[in-house]
Amino acid sequence: MRAFDYNEAFGRNLGWLTPHEQTTLRGKKVAIAGLGGAGGVHLLTLARLGIGRFHVADLDQFDLVNFNRQAGASMSSMGQPKAEVMARLARDINPELDIRVFDAGVQPHNVDAFLDGVDLYVDGLDYFVFSARRLVYDACRARGIPITFAVPLGMGAAVLNFLPDGPGFDDYFRLQGTPEDEWPTRFLVGLAPALLHRGYLVYPEIVDFKTQRVPSTGLACQLCAGMAGTEALKILLGRGKVRAVPHSLQFDAYTGRLKRTWRPGGNAHPLQRLAIAYVNWRLSRKHRAEA
Repeated sequence: MRAFDYNEAFGRNLGWLTPHEQTTLRGKKVAIAGLGGAGGVHLLTLARLGIGRFHVADLDQFDLVNFNRQAGASMSSMGQPKAEVMARLARDINPELDIRVFDAGVQPHNVDAFLDGVDLYVDGLDYFVFSARRLVYDACRARGIPITFAVPLGMGAAVLNFLPDGPGFDDYFRLQGTPEDEWPTRFLVGLAPALLHRGYLVYPEIVDFKTQRVPSTGLACQLCAGMAGTEALKILLGRGKVRAVPHSLQFDAYTGRLKRTWRPGGNAHPLQRLAIAYVNWRLSRKHRAEA
């Protein structure tokens, strides 16, 4: 077996990166919470970019329902902790990785350790995990850590950046003071104001925010990793334009559409309020039809 050599393993990045930038990425530390659909692919993509240090967190185990979209899901990994499996896959890419596993997920008692020395946080948490997401976002903001978040939507993805000097989680999504059963709708509209994926949902009966059931594809998770990885590169190297919220970007491969949006005030913006009302109307019509 050939010995591992960092420069040879990641040499094909050069051209799009300078040798100095590749060395810089080798010394960066990225934290990723959630290693399922998007988060697992984020880890492998960033490991292949040559980033040398990670903190990763997930408290779940792989199961059969993960097979359609999660990078670590296979017959050999069923029942195994996602964080351990994904760390092992990342070390297979780069045996020199400095990677710390938080197999209890991110909790109030360990969030300080999870973010210790971190240069960037990449959000891979499940869609409906609002309390843990707010915990990490608030902790990042207090420490001046930038955040990149790419979410799979239909057969595309949306990406948002939260920078320390810009709007925070609650400034943008405006969940506080609203009914909790509306949070998934408000979150969706905040993630993708253009809603490019709304026109080709062929089996809407599967969507149920109340039981936290939404469809997701591996196609979209792979797109997430490319979009989030590009934002991560720009943030970590300090080059290229980084648009943070209230800017967002959605690309939908099925329709072939790309849309940038700008919503000052986040979900308080008039267009966002209209979009939230529209989604709530669609959901209520679906529920009436099922009754």
